[in-house]
Amino acid sequence: MDFATIIGLITAIGAITGAYALEGGKMDSIFLAAPLLIVIGGTLGASVITTSIQTVYKIPTFLRLAFFGKVNYNAPATIEKLVKLAETARREGILGLEKFLPAIRDNYFKQAIKLVVDGTEVTTLRDILENEIAYLEERHKYGIIFFQKAGGFSPTMGILGTVLGLIHTLGSTDDASKMATSIAGAFIATLWGVGLANLFFLPVSDKLRMRHEEEIAHYELIMEGILAIQSGENPRSIRTRLLSFVPPVFRNNQEQ
Repeated sequence: MDFATIIGLITAIGAITGAYALEGGKMDSIFLAAPLLIVIGGTLGASVITTSIQTVYKIPTFLRLAFFGKVNYNAPATIEKLVKLAETARREGILGLEKFLPAIRDNYFKQAIKLVVDGTEVTTLRDILENEIAYLEERHKYGIIFFQKAGGFSPTMGILGTVLGLIHTLGSTDDASKMATSIAGAFIATLWGVGLANLFFLPVSDKLRMRHEEEIAHYELIMEGILAIQSGENPRSIRTRLLSFVPPVFRNNQEQ
């Protein structure tokens, strides 16, 4: 579970609903079926139009990644693995790297080592690894864009719901006191539209983008290390080069 996502969501919703309650507002006045149907249904419908059915099927996966995804990318540890591979390649040759394959779980990392062991030329190796990253970026962008689009549609759907509510209210209510209550209810759609956009859709889009950037940085680190190993560079030089991927605060323990 991603505690940052959960804590942020709870804090934002808690602050807004808490302030509303302090002002004497009642929670049941917010949860009206019609505004919710217009905002949620309209937003999802409009967002689906902009994408493919394959992306729609993956929405649960995107949400799971945003709320429960774990960051397992440890750059210092990955650098140590690459340096160890470089040392082995220097002592035993490239074929000596094959014994490390069973212990490596990352498919990209494992595929890169296999290509090196198979004797793939450096330029070809770079092209293959860069293509893998490019395809990864292409796959990730669909989820990011979907929730970004939803964050744009949601406030508009809220306004649409409010306008519809006002049309109904002004056209069918003769009692002034009832009219005031109905008008207040009509603005609930705007509340939900703006709230869902800024508390859910856009934050989820940004969280998916952050996950994407972390994974790309991890793969670029692996690619640079593997290419250096294939080129026969000194393990110490490889370590120095790869430390540029690590924030300065973590470098002292890595430099030798």
